[in-house]
Amino acid sequence: MKRAKLDHIDLQILAELQADGRITNVDLASRVGISAPPCLRRVRALENAGLIRGYHADLNGRALGFEVTVFAMVGLHSQAEADLKAFEAEVATWPLVRECHMLNGEIDFILKCVAPDLSTFQSFLTEKLTPAPNVASVRTSLTIRQSKHLPGVPVEMLEEE
Repeated sequence: MKRAKLDHIDLQILAELQADGRITNVDLASRVGISAPPCLRRVRALENAGLIRGYHADLNGRALGFEVTVFAMVGLHSQAEADLKAFEAEVATWPLVRECHMLNGEIDFILKCVAPDLSTFQSFLTEKLTPAPNVASVRTSLTIRQSKHLPGVPVEMLEEE
């Protein structure tokens, strides 16, 4: 996929919005060194280009009662495109699954799951995930702690084109 051409102001806008999606347009414009109207035009252009997909609150899962995070490595019987899409569609219906990534190698998918407790996750595992169509194997790893959480991408690594 070809990367969009961005100048240093666009990159600054992306970095600022990624750090604080609630920043006002006036404050954003001030931080990137332009006036508010062109800043808003640039933000809208970045949204329209699909570079900004949305704005979200970063919720504290533990404070909300989600004490358990588990990564589930899933192997499928068939890797035909229709079967992969069917599995992805099924995963999309499971609220406990927060991320789903198709992998290269022995494991077909890795799922990041959150649950209030182990019992809830175990029920999901035995009633939904393991018996799902085309699932051949599931291996799980319970997280002990999270030492880094940075959503998004390292905008600072992008160079002006």
